[in-house]
Amino acid sequence: MSNDLPGAAGDIAKSHPTIWAAYAQLGAATATAGQLTERERRLVKLALAIGAASEGAVHSHARRGLAEGIPKRDLDQVALLAIGPLGFPRAVAAGTWITDVTNQG
Repeated sequence: MSNDLPGAAGDIAKSHPTIWAAYAQLGAATATAGQLTERERRLVKLALAIGAASEGAVHSHARRGLAEGIPKRDLDQVALLAIGPLGFPRAVAAGTWITDVTNQG
């Protein structure tokens, strides 16, 4: 997967493969720690990325969500759900970050 990572994350994965392998193993372990479906995990990760105001992570999880068959409208709804807990400006920003990905191709 490190070959698929854009930018700085891909650079770190290539230059420090042992660290990347440990990080990937941690991700796999957390994914199987409960009963959430793959779809639910992706939407939660998108929501967490929005909460952290991480544009790169929102792009990544929106891109992966599309690749996994999650409809654009569902990704957009995650941004709308952010209005209450995070505020309108954060939700609008998240919506634009998701649109950066969903309007490509």
